[in-house]
Amino acid sequence: MSNLYWLTEAQMKRLRPYFPKSRGRVRVDDCRVLSGIIFINHNGLKWCDAPAEYGPPKTLYNRWKRWSDMGVFARIMMGLAEQAPDNATISIDATYLKAHRTASSLRLKKGCVDA
Repeated sequence: MSNLYWLTEAQMKRLRPYFPKSRGRVRVDDCRVLSGIIFINHNGLKWCDAPAEYGPPKTLYNRWKRWSDMGVFARIMMGLAEQAPDNATISIDATYLKAHRTASSLRLKKGCVDA
């Protein structure tokens, strides 16, 4: 059984109106690339750790970077939020906190041990 994430055709149909027009060259498969971007972000992986089924990591990163700079992902989120029945309660949390390795010992003084 595969743990990879794949967008369905119904999901892609909802997302396609937000995609920028292709200029010149044909884009690499949108479904494969977007599924890979979602998988990487969901699992907190580095781009180089992307499974081969999603294509080259450079392709995933380049699409993510280019579309992020163009505001495509923001438009997708805004558009999907507007379609929700109760758009007043939508919340997206992308918090990532990392404590320094000494953060747990800041309150302790050398030589003192609480009993």
